Amino acid sequence: MVDVVLQAKYELTKMSHATKLTTGAVRSVSAAMYRGLEDKGIINVLARCEQLLKEREWALGVIAYDWAFRVRRQYNDKTFAIFEGWLKEYVTDWGDCDDFCTHAFGALLSQNNDLFTHVYSWIEHPNFAVRRAAAVVLIYPIKQGKYKGIDPFAISDALKNDEHYLVLKGYGWMLKVLSQTEPDAVYEYLAKNKSTMPRVAFRYAMEKMDKVRRSELLR
Repeated sequence: MVDVVLQAKYELTKMSHATKLTTGAVRSVSAAMYRGLEDKGIINVLARCEQLLKEREWALGVIAYDWAFRVRRQYNDKTFAIFEGWLKEYVTDWGDCDDFCTHAFGALLSQNNDLFTHVYSWIEHPNFAVRRAAAVVLIYPIKQGKYKGIDPFAISDALKNDEHYLVLKGYGWMLKVLSQTEPDAVYEYLAKNKSTMPRVAFRYAMEKMDKVRRSELLR
């Protein structure tokens, strides 16, 4: 069996000689490598993702999270524990948090909204990226219209005055996405909380609102 880490590093090195190693370039390597996998079953794919994540290298993480998303039709009752383990062990900054949570992890939550009860516990985690994930992981289900039983406002309430600005931006982003689905509810929430919400979260949340509502909220 080909060592997935050595193969990925070899392919990425070749790519870096031809072009700048951007996220897009890494994803093209990821797609080609995935096509070459003989066993695309979820057990094999997620095991290989874990091997890549253990290297704690940005580009290898991009490949791992991409592959995890590609097997989304195979998610099962064991997938959440695996993904939560990755989140708490390997996600350390906003970039990998957003990559993982707005694709693979968000897709899992959209398939099973009952998992939200576990997500809520992340708001107390010492790692800011995990706390950010509690909001960002809701973005995919909201965009897909698959968040019945999930209360995004419970997360924004819990994170409202978090000490880390990237957590504030994270739930502000989530509310911004929600405003495109539930504009009235988000407007009412912001109007009610504008005196207590940090400005960075508040301004992110209202970015997609119409000019009239933005003006009203800024009064």
